[in-house]
Amino acid sequence: QVQLVESGGGLVQAGGSLRLSCAASGRTFSSYAMGWFRQAPGKEREFVAAISWSGDDTNWADSVKGRFTISRDSAKNTVYLQMNSLKPEDTAVYYCAVSRYGVPGSAHDFDYWGQGTQVTVSS
Repeated sequence: QVQLVESGGGLVQAGGSLRLSCAASGRTFSSYAMGWFRQAPGKEREFVAAISWSGDDTNWADSVKGRFTISRDSAKNTVYLQMNSLKPEDTAVYYCAVSRYGVPGSAHDFDYWGQGTQVTVSS
């Protein structure tokens, strides 16, 4: 059974940092892309970032480019999202996901999803 478990969310002041982790289990995901999405209250889920199976290619939402960094440890089936210079508009539930495709940016291209972790940025 495939399972993705996010951790690292919490409450932080604007300008602060958080590091999210997502551990995948149930199969080997070394050939899968991994990514992050987020969903704020009353809004649709939106793409944040993705990283290829090799870690060589990334894809970013313009809203987080330059502030967030995505990385992965394939040996641990884990993907990370380092979030710096956080803004109140970054407040959302953050979801990790895995995909059979290159470095997708659309939710429909991802095959498995985690349950999410809450990130709240206070002003």
